[in-house]
Amino acid sequence: MKRVPGLTGNEHPIGVFDSGVGGLSVLREIRAVLPHENLLYVADSGHLPYGNKPAEYIEQRALTVGRFLLSRGAKAIVVACNTATAAAITVMRAEFRVPVIGMEPGLKPAVALSKSLVVGVLATEGTLKSAKFRDLVGRTTEKVEVIAQACPGWVEQVELGDLGSPATRDLVRRYTEPALERGADTLVLGCTHYPFLAGLIADVAGPDVHIVETGSAVARHLRRRLEADGLLTRRMAPGVELFWSSGPAEVTGRSLAVLWPGVHRVQPLPAGFAAGD
Repeated sequence: MKRVPGLTGNEHPIGVFDSGVGGLSVLREIRAVLPHENLLYVADSGHLPYGNKPAEYIEQRALTVGRFLLSRGAKAIVVACNTATAAAITVMRAEFRVPVIGMEPGLKPAVALSKSLVVGVLATEGTLKSAKFRDLVGRTTEKVEVIAQACPGWVEQVELGDLGSPATRDLVRRYTEPALERGADTLVLGCTHYPFLAGLIADVAGPDVHIVETGSAVARHLRRRLEADGLLTRRMAPGVELFWSSGPAEVTGRSLAVLWPGVHRVQPLPAGFAAGD
């Protein structure tokens, strides 16, 4: 496989992408840890959701979006999507010569927190069916029950910027309660869209249930990797963010207005990168 070299100067931006706007939950953690870095974000909303699509399709989309980010000078790529990480992280690391950082459900910290030894993992169907997730569960040596719960509809509600309507509350309750009824005292948010629903999940779960998300851990890992590779910016000015979408830019813009206030423009992803493979 031909490797794509990319650009690795420390003043180049960091590229981040997700199937939609859910990866903004990771972007905000990256911004908190790396306030001076310039960030590029692609919402692959024209191909949303990833969770119910074949792994091969997701792999091709991840490679295509990754190539776009490299064409814009990305010095590192963060796959801010659990489903895309499971489907494509290995081939992306083989093809791209920049650091590629992925997501992984926070099962290990969840097990450490659980007193009932029952942990619920809330994720997309694609993540839960992946070999990467099965391997993650298999590496858990503690005697713990892992309840894998797909949550259809959650991604779509976040994409709409609908974080609190009765319909969204009903969806959250429907897919949170089964794990709780089976004794889970810790819930893992295994999709980057789900932290935007964390308040509703907490309302259903109650104060005694731990909710684990991994965006901050990924941001810290990214910083360590950039530092080790000599890629941290030396700029002291605040970094800027640029946004693209493979779907209707105005629709993504409305969601961003809710989830990332202050965004003034979402650019359409160029046709050669936006089209399906």
